[in-house]
Amino acid sequence: MNQKRWRWSEVVGLGLTAVALGIVAFMQQDALRRLQAQTGEQFTDAEYERQNAQTITQMQLLAKLPSFGFDNLVADWAFLQFLQFFGDSAARQVTGYDDVPAFFEVIIAKDPGFAQTYPYLSTAITVYAGQPQTAVALMDRGLAAMDPAYQPTAYLAWVFRAMDELLFLGKGRAAAASYDRAAAWAELNPDPQVRAAVPYYRSLAQTLRRNPDSRMAQINAWIWALVNAVSDRSRQTAIENIERLGGKVSRLPDGTWQIRHPEDLR
Repeated sequence: MNQKRWRWSEVVGLGLTAVALGIVAFMQQDALRRLQAQTGEQFTDAEYERQNAQTITQMQLLAKLPSFGFDNLVADWAFLQFLQFFGDSAARQVTGYDDVPAFFEVIIAKDPGFAQTYPYLSTAITVYAGQPQTAVALMDRGLAAMDPAYQPTAYLAWVFRAMDELLFLGKGRAAAASYDRAAAWAELNPDPQVRAAVPYYRSLAQTLRRNPDSRMAQINAWIWALVNAVSDRSRQTAIENIERLGGKVSRLPDGTWQIRHPEDLR
């Protein structure tokens, strides 16, 4: 009978893979224990703080450790952990949202092309954690590793980058450049509905090049944020800012939004 002779590199590789899977399994079990505890008892503030510190330490570890070919799996896990963290309103009332970037550090490090997470990145870090510069820096790292030919929705990262620059950092000219890139990448998308938005992005870029403080551009960006919001808080932030800039927002019976621009901008 033939016996396979294992090379040392193969043995090491199998061992490291086992370690990686063990880490993931441990975190799954830990999350399950926490979920069971949450449904069975009321946590103290100290317990919420302890759990928060443990979760963030896990994320920091994952961001630094090699994944041994399981990058996508690790990024998926980090995103699921983020959703659990973000949705635990009782815990967030105690610990806040300052640690949200830790989850996206993992995602950007392991799978920067995970474009579907960028709307959550922008909303959670900018709107909830109040760290727009961190959000833009993370998106910059992700965008540097993206290729719109392989990630059709990657243009969205440029759109959210532009919104953070324009609406939260007051960088109208930088936002114009980001909208230009969003238009260029959206133009490569096979979906005709996505390509139909290209003139809109280019129009915003042109407006901001002429006037980096354009109120119309800000209103239109907030409208886009409202329509694409991923949480009630981000929707409310968009509505408040549209109305602060002179617009009027109402919800129609079919669930769509009706926005009236200020009289002086019509």
